Amino acid sequence: MDKLINVVSNFQIEGDPVAVNRYGCGHINDTYLVENKGGPRYILQRINHNVFKDVNGLMENIVRVTGHIYERLKRDGGDVEHALRVIKTKNGKDFFQDEESNYYRLYNFIEGAVSIERRATPEEFRLSAEGFGRFQKMLDGFNADKLHETIKDFHNTRVRYDSFLKAIEENRAGRRESVAEEIRFFVERKEYCGKIVDMLGNGEMPIRVTHNDTKLNNVLINIEEMKASTVIDLDTVMPGSIVYDFGDSIRSGANTGAEDEKELEKVSFSLELFESYVKGFLKEVGERLTESEKENLAFGAILMTYECGMRFLTDHLNGDLYFKIHRENHNLDRAKTQMKMVTEMEGLLGRMKEIVKGNCI
Repeated sequence: MDKLINVVSNFQIEGDPVAVNRYGCGHINDTYLVENKGGPRYILQRINHNVFKDVNGLMENIVRVTGHIYERLKRDGGDVEHALRVIKTKNGKDFFQDEESNYYRLYNFIEGAVSIERRATPEEFRLSAEGFGRFQKMLDGFNADKLHETIKDFHNTRVRYDSFLKAIEENRAGRRESVAEEIRFFVERKEYCGKIVDMLGNGEMPIRVTHNDTKLNNVLINIEEMKASTVIDLDTVMPGSIVYDFGDSIRSGANTGAEDEKELEKVSFSLELFESYVKGFLKEVGERLTESEKENLAFGAILMTYECGMRFLTDHLNGDLYFKIHRENHNLDRAKTQMKMVTEMEGLLGRMKEIVKGNCI
C-alpha cells in the first residue's frame, strides 16, 4: 500500500492519501479507492498496457472526451460535481509512469453513485440508457477524427468474420468438427457483417464518438435520487456508430440469463427490458439521431450479439487465447447464449422497430 500511496502523491491532489484499497470488479485494469485526509477521495487505476499499448493515445482520448463533457455541463449549468475528470500529475501529465514501467491514472471519485453488478430491473435499465444517451448528447458535434483507435477494428464485423474464418481453417484446438452446427449458424448470417460498416464508409450513417463497452455497470447510478450520474470506463472511447453502443447495451442487458449460462432455457431476450432501454436512450439523444441511425437501432442489437457470439466461438476454436475461461467449453457456452439471443431478436425485429419508432422524438 505504501507504494501506491507514493504513486498517488505524484498527482495534483488535495489532502494527504492515507489508504489505497482495491475497488470494483474490473477485469482489465487494476482499480483502487484512495482515502484522503483533508481532501476528497479519488480513484487510482493501473492501466493494462498489454491490452492498451498506446497509453498516450488512450489518455488523450479520455482527456479530450471528459474535458468536452465538463465544459458542456459548465456552460449549460449541468451537474459538474458528478462529471468524471482526469487528475493531472504534478508535472502536468495525464498519467504517471513508475520505475517498473507501470502506468497509473487518477480520477475524481463520484460520491453517492454506484455500479450495478447484477441483473437490472426495467427502471434501472432505463436509467442506464439515460446515462449513455446523455453521454452521446454531450458529445454530439465532437469531431471523432480527433480520437485514436485504441483497439483497431473493434466493431468492424467484416474483420471479425475474417478472423472467424481463419480460426475455422486453422483449427488450432482441434474443435472444428464438434462445433459444425455453431459454425453454420454464423456463416448463414454473414450478410450482417457489412451492413453498418458500409453505411459508415459511404457516409450514409455518421461516425460519432462511441463508448464501445456499454454494459450496465459502466454507468454510475445515484440510487437515492434514482438517476444516472456518470458514464465510466472510457478506455474504448473511439470513432464508431451509435448503433454499436445501443446494440451492445441490449446484448448485455436484455438477456434474462447469464452470458455464460449452460442451461439455455434460462436465456431469453426480454422485450420489456428492450423497451425500457429504448425509452431512456431516446429521451436523451433521440432528437439528435439521423434517420439511418433510428432505422438501424434494433438491428444493432442483433449485430452486436451476433458479433460477440462469433468472437466467443472464434476463441473456442483457437484454444481460448483471448477470453478468460473458468471451465471446459466456457467460450462455447458463451457463444450459444448469444446465438439464442440472436434467434429470438430476429423473430421480434419487427416489434423492436415499432418500439423504437414509437419513442422517436
